[in-house]
Amino acid sequence: MSWLDLLSRWELVEADLHQVFGIDLDQSSALRGRSWRWLRTRIAGLLVCDSRIARALDPGDDRASRRR
Repeated sequence: MSWLDLLSRWELVEADLHQVFGIDLDQSSALRGRSWRWLRTRIAGLLVCDSRIARALDPGDDRASRRR
């Protein structure tokens, strides 16, 4: 997984940030005062939970088959 992989699926990252952490990136104040590290940590968290972006980047993962 690379940052290019994440950026090419940014709509999934945005949706997951909102669903998992309640972060609405459409709000201009969502990232105001936050560091790059803060955002990177939350995106990394999305990659280890049952999220859209995690499934998109690893469609063969066990989590996808358990939901069927």
